[in-house]
Amino acid sequence: MAEIGMIGAGSWGMALSWLLENNGHQVTIWSARENEIKRLRESRGNEDKLPGVILQEEVSYTTDLKEACSDKDIIVMAVASPYVRETARKMKDFVRYGQLIVSVAKGIEEDTLNTLTMIINEEIPQAQTVVLCGPSHAEEVGKGMPTLVVAGSENERDSAFVQDIFMSDVFRVYTSTDPYGMQIGAALKNVIALAAGIMDGVGYGDNTKAALITRGITEISRLGVAAGGEESTFYGLTGVGDLIVTCASTHSRNRTAGYLIGQGKSYDEAMSEVKQVVEGVYSAKSAMQLAKKFNVEVPIIEQVNAVLFEGKNPKEAVFDLMCRDKKEE
Repeated sequence: MAEIGMIGAGSWGMALSWLLENNGHQVTIWSARENEIKRLRESRGNEDKLPGVILQEEVSYTTDLKEACSDKDIIVMAVASPYVRETARKMKDFVRYGQLIVSVAKGIEEDTLNTLTMIINEEIPQAQTVVLCGPSHAEEVGKGMPTLVVAGSENERDSAFVQDIFMSDVFRVYTSTDPYGMQIGAALKNVIALAAGIMDGVGYGDNTKAALITRGITEISRLGVAAGGEESTFYGLTGVGDLIVTCASTHSRNRTAGYLIGQGKSYDEAMSEVKQVVEGVYSAKSAMQLAKKFNVEVPIIEQVNAVLFEGKNPKEAVFDLMCRDKKEE
């Protein structure tokens, strides 16, 4: 049995806690919100964020970061990407040398263009980091539906340890030595998922969705390789796999936000209605900065930024994509 600190009590943190407790591990869930921890202690679930998932009585809950981080075999960083740096900074004094931290959020920091493990390593230099991502919605993981993900680290021993801790008969974990590429793919697919939702909201069909996913993975891999990721990563679970599930599923908050915008809602209205952090919105600007840095053409990502932040009409954005100069595939 492993001692695990779960930093974040959102839908993903709760789903992974359910998985880990069922694997026989002792889980301590942390949230900065006292009312959230109080509710979890009383009900052992969060009907607002993850309906139908009830945790066992053995799970512990706390607002004390020291309690959540001290003497743990693994710390899982499950806060939304915009809060990773702030949370990691607060954790630093409670993390021992060599502590394994598993990053499960998805995003690229706008100002620095750092991945989330880079942020954690900057703020907690004494820790070792592993990425865990892939096509996995919390709503399905929390119900025990078969799911495949990847644990990535340059240290193969660390990723293998995480593989052993998380793997079960409903949650299959592969390993990778390309954590950077994994994180680039995971962040950029959220931007493409926003585009998929916008097109669904406008009323376009399967032809459009197939084209978007196909050309979307082309943009992701082109930019990801230029930035230093391995090409094979973007055609695996953390690339095309994650892109498919995020573009197609009603569980996807990125697709849902895009759908609302495609139906005519404003940016602010869409974010308010989703009621959760839409990480693709934060990654959209970062993706454009990354593309400029490496001089990579990303027309879909460019149009998503125009719709989100410049008020461009979605149909006009699609028209501009369709009328670009002729090219070979």
